[in-house]
Amino acid sequence: METIISICLGIGLAASVGFRVFLPLFALSLASYFNVWQLNDSWLWIGSLTAIITLGIATLVEILAYYIPVVDNFLDAIAVPLAIIAGTLVMVSTMSDLNPITTWALAIIAGGGTAATIKSATGASRITSTVSTAGFGNPIVSTIETSASMLMSVFAIFLPIIAFVLVICVLFAIFKLYKKITHSKR
Repeated sequence: METIISICLGIGLAASVGFRVFLPLFALSLASYFNVWQLNDSWLWIGSLTAIITLGIATLVEILAYYIPVVDNFLDAIAVPLAIIAGTLVMVSTMSDLNPITTWALAIIAGGGTAATIKSATGASRITSTVSTAGFGNPIVSTIETSASMLMSVFAIFLPIIAFVLVICVLFAIFKLYKKITHSKR
């Protein structure tokens, strides 16, 4: 059961990474520091005070940068590969009692894949907002993304199974929206 919960936590945090790259890492760092969640032995450094400060600053800078016109679109352009890496890493850091091949395969497919899917969708929503509102709607999109990342991080840490269900719902909504858009272009 612990393995299933750790997988749900990893997927929930990976989804959160799709909205903001550093916020879920910061949340995981805080959870580890305050002994809310135990990480793999090789990832205990995430719970250090140095990691908390570093990830806290990175989180603050990332959140604020998304409110700067043009910078927000630039961040989306570079954030997909970063989200894949961060999604994979948060998944690896939370998984325990699995052999390394299974751990890394799940981390790359479930963690990196979930983060990439959500980050791609949020990037597309920002481009749509930029085109349709001349960028004036982007702060609203940024606020929604940051809120979603916070909410998903909290659920992942405290209620991982519910976070997993939320991830499935978000991925289903992205899939339906994608189908609707591609169908209307035909």
